[in-house]
Amino acid sequence: MPRLVVVESPTKARTIRRFLPSGYRVEASMGHVRDLPASASQIPSKVKGSAWSRLGVDVDNDFAPLYIVPPDKKGVIKTLQEALAEADELYIATDEDREGESIGWHLLEVLKPKVGVRRMVFHEITREAIHEALEHTRDMDRRLIDAQETRRVLDRLVGYSISPLLWKKVAPRLSAGRVQSVAVRLLVQRETERILFVPAAYWGVAAALAKDGTPFEAVLTHVDGVRVAGSKDFDPDTGRLKTGLRAGHEVALLDEVRARHLAGTLASAPWTVVDVEAKENRRSPAPPFITSTLQQEASRKLRLSARETMRVAQRLYEQGYITYMRTDSTTLSNEAIRAARAAVEERYGAEYLYGKPREYSSSVRNAQEAHEAIRPAGTAMRTRDEIGLTGIEGALYDLIWKRTVASQMADARLRSVVARIEAGVGADRGTFRASGRTVEFPGFFRAYVEGTDDPEAALEDRDQPLPPLSEGDRPSCRSVDAKGHETKPPARLTDATLIQVLEREGIGRPSTYASIIDTIVDRGYVRRVSGQLVPTFTAFATNKLLEGHFSRLVDVGFTASMEQQLDDIAEGRIDAIPYLRDFYTGPDGLAARVEQGLDTIDARAVSEIAFEKWAPYVVRVGRYGPYVETTVDGARRVTSLPDDLAPGDCTAEGLAELVGAQEAGDRFLGIDPATEQPVQVCRGPFGYYVQLGDDDTVAKPRRVSLPKGLTPDSVDLDRALELLALPRLLGQHPDSGTDILANVGRYGPYVQHGSTFASLTAGDDVFSVDLDRALELLAKKENRNKPLRVLGNHPGTGEAVEVFEGRYGPYVKLGRTNASLPKGETVESVTLAVAIELLAAREAAPAKGGKSGRRGGSPKSASGAKKGAAAKKSASAKKGRKGA
Repeated sequence: MPRLVVVESPTKARTIRRFLPSGYRVEASMGHVRDLPASASQIPSKVKGSAWSRLGVDVDNDFAPLYIVPPDKKGVIKTLQEALAEADELYIATDEDREGESIGWHLLEVLKPKVGVRRMVFHEITREAIHEALEHTRDMDRRLIDAQETRRVLDRLVGYSISPLLWKKVAPRLSAGRVQSVAVRLLVQRETERILFVPAAYWGVAAALAKDGTPFEAVLTHVDGVRVAGSKDFDPDTGRLKTGLRAGHEVALLDEVRARHLAGTLASAPWTVVDVEAKENRRSPAPPFITSTLQQEASRKLRLSARETMRVAQRLYEQGYITYMRTDSTTLSNEAIRAARAAVEERYGAEYLYGKPREYSSSVRNAQEAHEAIRPAGTAMRTRDEIGLTGIEGALYDLIWKRTVASQMADARLRSVVARIEAGVGADRGTFRASGRTVEFPGFFRAYVEGTDDPEAALEDRDQPLPPLSEGDRPSCRSVDAKGHETKPPARLTDATLIQVLEREGIGRPSTYASIIDTIVDRGYVRRVSGQLVPTFTAFATNKLLEGHFSRLVDVGFTASMEQQLDDIAEGRIDAIPYLRDFYTGPDGLAARVEQGLDTIDARAVSEIAFEKWAPYVVRVGRYGPYVETTVDGARRVTSLPDDLAPGDCTAEGLAELVGAQEAGDRFLGIDPATEQPVQVCRGPFGYYVQLGDDDTVAKPRRVSLPKGLTPDSVDLDRALELLALPRLLGQHPDSGTDILANVGRYGPYVQHGSTFASLTAGDDVFSVDLDRALELLAKKENRNKPLRVLGNHPGTGEAVEVFEGRYGPYVKLGRTNASLPKGETVESVTLAVAIELLAAREAAPAKGGKSGRRGGSPKSASGAKKGAAAKKSASAKKGRKGA
């Protein structure tokens, strides 16, 4: 009888099969086969009446979790049971971390094997590693299982207790989480700094000099011996010099007049080098990648989100190209060190090899994952070209290869030169600074240069030399320019910098950072804009509630200490049950705080976001989104805010403009000669529209939205009547004989054939598009409903997995679940295994509409969503002409 090996994914299964001896059968569990209920419909009827059932955790019975088999995993379980019935031994080969151990334990709880069970662990999928794992199996690690379960229960208690409170006090379909809420707070704090920031203007002087024909630049640092003020000398909250700095005493604060005077005076003055200082510096290579540093570098260098990085790294691992990608350890095995050093000597020469093997220790707080660093798998240290990797997989593998090899290379040696140069006399005596750098020996720079979060920073491996300068030299002056500057607000956080802060503070685990960022984006707390993470007004309101009533939960120090206590539970130093009891049901526990909050939290106060510089306007977050509120002539005025308006970009002037546009109201255009009804242009919550008839005289006035590019000021009576005459009949479809229409809807102009709608492109005009063009657009749209490829059937459900072309690019589809293809993946290259992973990740992630994913932190609120939709529809109807 065969031996059954169970792993998490089809890709991993396919790779392992290549290295196992005959007599082994490999199946995939498709991730977790059991979990806490994701919705009320999954709660077993026998416990549905219990007060704790909504949590999925029996808080009265030592916090026992309620595990269920999700409907989409029943087919997987059946396949595994059939395979186990034919096996004489079961090998659990899931990942070596807590999550993998938990998956394996749930498999045993569901399958209840009557044959021997072995736990095989490995951190790379190579022939040697798999054979080593087969020979040295172990038992399931109960401490890892308990540690994962405690974290899962704790996260569930936080999410499912606070989220309903957010629904009642802030807005529907929000969520809270042990780590995600701290991440949101960090982003809100940074955005608040940007709002409060007061820019300061200052001037500087730069000179273009030359020595023996070689040009170089020098910057003014002192005037008559007093240091010139720079950006760091200003208080970001006032825009004035920091306390203790006086203009003309501690610093020289230049304005435009003074700067231009100095530039004009010094341009014709003699210049003299008064001091030259040269230094030799060394740079050592960074350690090999751990999870968080890989995410940061991939964000900087490859513009990948943390989620995209982990998805690609997972594929590289499961295909046997890299070691396990969830790790806190910077350690390399002796074999890996020998392989890396051999690669350095072979490719770059012995002089580029560090004198002895470099060993690194982790700097991550509470580091606990007992794996190697992320590196190329095996001992050959093959390059991406030697493996044949291309696209984004090749790019990420290349990053890992270079970082690993560089970690064993010699230091880089740099020579920096700083020269002080003077010109002018008396009060106009200026001291300038010129700096240069040359790479004396590149060392590890030959393989890898670490990225930077400052886009203006020069890379360390770039030469920026000065000409040879000595004290007393007289360089020539080509020009002197006065330059105005303004201090800049602190930069918004990116995936890379947020991960850096979370890791530095010991919040969460590197393996969870990708899902945390995904969650706060999907829940509407954050928008990604040009690589930046921009918090929304909803994030501000939610953070205000949590800071005011659950301050410990969003405190960085408390969250980090909680992480340490969870590690202590994993190590057996703390008992989980008393810890959970104190956290949840204690006198000041979470349950009591939530109950108190339901009675005491003022929803209106929480929803208010006000800053002095916005006065007299305040922003509030309502059930249907953010809006600005003010008082005009004693009357309250409110106006919805655009979805893409960032809090940090708000100004009193901008808010006044939005309110003014609302106050301007409707504009009368004239009378329709056919109906003798008034025609006007109006503004509604979804933009401007034209309307035929008056709300007071017509039960349901006809309304048509203005197409993109048509402004309300440019609409006259003739154009309004053209819009109101829509839809246009273009002709009949040659096959069906059905009418083809051109019209304008909420999302812009389109053409229609029966139930098929195709949007017009930027070059099309709804008033002039003809039948041929409409047929072309409709044909493209109808083809989208046909799969480009059928990849095969899902092993769990048996349904077809297909590839389609969508508005935003190709995607894979299984039933009602869609997942976009990531960067580097094409319609032709995507495989069934990759598609299944993408779909599984999509199902596990919280939906933007607010549904919890399979492992989400907050409960579903299906009834609440329906009520919210009905209320919104009713409110829109009551708004009359503002509801076009």
